[in-house]
Formats: sequence, structure tokens, C-alpha cells
Amino acid sequence: MEQRPDSDNLRPSSFRIPSAVSAAACAAALALAACTSMPPPAIPSQLQPAASEALAMIVPAKGVQIYECRASKDGSQYEWVFIAPEAELFDKHGKAIGSHGAGPIWQSSDGSRILGKVRQRADAPAPGAIPWLLLATESTGPQGAFSRVSSIQRINTVGGVAPAAGCSRETAGRSARIGYRADYYFFTSK
Repeated sequence: MEQRPDSDNLRPSSFRIPSAVSAAACAAALALAACTSMPPPAIPSQLQPAASEALAMIVPAKGVQIYECRASKDGSQYEWVFIAPEAELFDKHGKAIGSHGAGPIWQSSDGSRILGKVRQRADAPAPGAIPWLLLATESTGPQGAFSRVSSIQRINTVGGVAPAAGCSRETAGRSARIGYRADYYFFTSK
């Protein structure tokens, strides 16, 4: 005669996993997930901040790089010339926290503002992406979220390069707004 399991032994409470085992299983699952995620980008050595600086925040940006068709300095040809960025800045949760514009400046919603000056550049690893940069900064606004930033890395760029064609004597003065995304790593003095 076939034996049937006692229905009381099939209750969910009889299948509980000890908490130490479930904690270990969760830790193993998290470790596996970390191993399969994308590694952080390799930053070229010339774009490293000073040893006296520490990463304060990562600020994703989405916007446009603005170019204008102009005659070259010697007047022999026409070319797209970079004018300014125009982008919205976000926190790690995707909430808008400020803007990026001509100067170049980064302005927080709280009014604090920094002006950047390019110190170093490196070609972006992705084709068709604007270069990666290291910029020195200077606070030019009131105290706030951005006022202590001493340098910025622009990395993980996507898009934003000048058009390859369409600039001629007939189109001189025309502007082009090219979409781009980037991560701005803000550093402060330790």
C-alpha cells in the first residue's frame, strides 16, 4: 500500500529555511549580480583628479552640444564650431538638480554655480561621442551643493559631435543642436 505524506508536514511552516541559510543565499545572489554588472569605466591617467581630491557626487546630464557653421580663420573653408552645451543635470535618482551651459558653467537648483576650465582631454571610447575631459573649477555663485567642487571629469559620453557635413558658404550662420549624454564626476578637496 502506498504511503501518503501527512498533510500537516506539508504546511509552509515546515519548509522554512533557517535565517542564517537565507542570509547566506542572499549574499551569494548579490555577489553574483555584482560580478555580472558592468565594470566602472577605465579613466585615462591624464583625466585623474588630484590626489588631494575625493569624489563628491556623480551628476548625469542630458542635453545638446550647440555648433554654428562659420568660415575658418583663414576664410578658405567653412566648418562647424562649438558654441556651448545646454543640458539638464540629474541626481542619482533621476531628479533634475540643475543645468549646464555656456562658460562652461554648472548651476545647481539652489543657485550655487561653478565655472570650468579644461585641463586635459581624451578621446571617448565610444565612436561618435564627444571627448572625455578633466576640468578645473571655480565657484562663481552663492554657497550650495556645487560651491565646493574643485574639479570635474566628463566621462561616459554618448553623441554630441559636430555634424560631418552641411556647413558651407550657403549655410554660414546656421546652428546645429546635437543630442548628447554624459556623466559629470564632481570632486572636492579632501
